[in-house]
Amino acid sequence: MEKLIITATTANSWLHPDVRNWPETPDELVDEAVACAEAGAAILHLHLPRSSEATAVVSRIRARTDAIVQAGMSSYPVEDRLTDFECRPDMVSCILNHHDEHFADAHVDRLHTLQEFEEYCRLFEEYSVKPEWEVWHTGSYWNLNYMVEQGWLAGPHVLTLFFGWPGGTWSPATPDSYYFRLGHMPADCFYTVSVMGPQQRDIAILALADGGNVRVGTEDYPFLDEGVPAESSAELVEAMVRMSRGMGREVAGAAEARKILGMG
Repeated sequence: MEKLIITATTANSWLHPDVRNWPETPDELVDEAVACAEAGAAILHLHLPRSSEATAVVSRIRARTDAIVQAGMSSYPVEDRLTDFECRPDMVSCILNHHDEHFADAHVDRLHTLQEFEEYCRLFEEYSVKPEWEVWHTGSYWNLNYMVEQGWLAGPHVLTLFFGWPGGTWSPATPDSYYFRLGHMPADCFYTVSVMGPQQRDIAILALADGGNVRVGTEDYPFLDEGVPAESSAELVEAMVRMSRGMGREVAGAAEARKILGMG
């Protein structure tokens, strides 16, 4: 079994905005990203500034760690994400379906079309960036297969499977939902699980046992235990490292993760 690749999310909690254990300035974002890498995260999923300042943030992180930088916020339309490409991250997140999420302070409802995916694929090639595809239901797989058939992209495909995120694209964070998603996964895919809610640990255990990978951090679930906020995303990464090693699975460093993901 491959070593576990941990993705750390450092953004705000959409369901628990009052917890506030996440970075709120570029300086804090850099420090927290580096802390997550030092704690054991090989991939840093970051909500970068929506400006030219994103390039400086990425450069400052790379000066302190070799962790994989993944630019998030796939809810934006592709034309609003050029800064995510121009700052030259290693990866850019792209949802494979409609955004329909219901959070404490916002309801996100945005259509992402096949035409938009085609433009994403052009940008991935132009900027030599690896896509991270967000999978919320099996319709996401249909879109991925369509792009492969059109010749817009080649594998291996890096997927994040989302469970428990509320809204019209919700799917339950349960074992049967997890195994259903795995059973329909296309060929040549590598997967990570993202769970919003206290069921995160249950699904993480399944992924650890099956050779899957895990995403943790304040954006997904900002608690160490139900009702017990973590001090930071780095503390949540540390907890996942302990869980994985307790199950007999070692954690991949950044260089090992790049090799596993086919990123050189």
